[in-house]
Amino acid sequence: MSALAKHLRTTLGALILLCTASAVAAADSALTQAALADLGRALFFDSNLSANRTQSCASCHDPAHAFIDSRDNGVGGAASLGADGRALGDRNAPSLSYAALVAPLARDDHGQYVGGLFHDGHARDLASQAGQPMLNPLEMQMPDAQAVVARVRENPGYVADFTRHFGAALFDDPQAAFAAIGAALAAFERTPFFVAFDSRYDRFQRGELELTPDEEQGRTLFFSTLMNCTSCHLQDASNTRLHDSFSNFRYFNIGLPANVALRARNGRGAQQIDRGLSDNPHIKDPREAGKFRVPTLRNVALTAPYMHNGVFKDLRTAIFFYNRHLVNNAANAINPETGRPWGPPEVAANVDHELLRQGQPLDEERIALIIAFLRTLTDQRLEPLLKNTPDVAR
Repeated sequence: MSALAKHLRTTLGALILLCTASAVAAADSALTQAALADLGRALFFDSNLSANRTQSCASCHDPAHAFIDSRDNGVGGAASLGADGRALGDRNAPSLSYAALVAPLARDDHGQYVGGLFHDGHARDLASQAGQPMLNPLEMQMPDAQAVVARVRENPGYVADFTRHFGAALFDDPQAAFAAIGAALAAFERTPFFVAFDSRYDRFQRGELELTPDEEQGRTLFFSTLMNCTSCHLQDASNTRLHDSFSNFRYFNIGLPANVALRARNGRGAQQIDRGLSDNPHIKDPREAGKFRVPTLRNVALTAPYMHNGVFKDLRTAIFFYNRHLVNNAANAINPETGRPWGPPEVAANVDHELLRQGQPLDEERIALIIAFLRTLTDQRLEPLLKNTPDVAR
């Protein structure tokens, strides 16, 4: 055998060993993530992680209802009760469907904020978001991270799983252990249980089915530049992208009125203004007042009430609301749910009028067609729930 042949044989062997090692490492990593997700699943449904041992993550993010709070709580589902059964939150619990697609909070090349979890992005990423409701005095009401870790340590199975993943010394540092709890929950939220991509729209994109005529017309309207939907609700400029989040995860002030009923229930009155992004402790910039992150439209037909404060009960109203910025007439000045004029913006100073005045107004037929399309964004396992939601017929 020539020296060149020996060299090639040795090199080929080294490459095979390297590829094999890489494949084994990838498989090990996948198994580790799967096991960590299983641990996160157990934590997600564990009510022992709340002060009164009465509330789990699933209480406010019900998997059977697209990961929203399916309880009324006396305010039409606009906010969630805390573990004590009395405290009431200030905002509508966002769906955790596809939350794993939200990038960490950052600023883009134009200096605009994008990404981050919660309506105002105050959790940088999924792992840091996961533990915060446990410490919120209006939610799970645990006093501190150490108390949460103590509850986890009550379960020998949890202790064994956490030490297997993060090392025997993990529980020597309560903050590190609390971060590990968030990491486990985040691993669960990255699984297909939350990120399914099997809606009618996804199956249509893969060529597995045809949309109905109404769904197809609604899809055409949604992606039309004349409608302006995709300015905020498309991650990619192409409407052929698979696995789109249907959000650009940016922040806007759309002139949303306050939820007066929620304010009254909370006893906070008109002086309580939700200033959104400007109240994010990482930002604290008054120029960002009133801005909230654009939510995903996946499973949107099942996630009423709508907007960060749950001010709209129906999807039709949430769409119709944008007409007030496009045509100034008597019909568009009235909230169809109340029969009264829309309330003033919570924060009037930063309403993005330039963005909101783009596009064409939507008549009843167009709204019905767009809703027909939006219903196709429902995960397959949740499709039976659509029969319980308003279907705006033409």
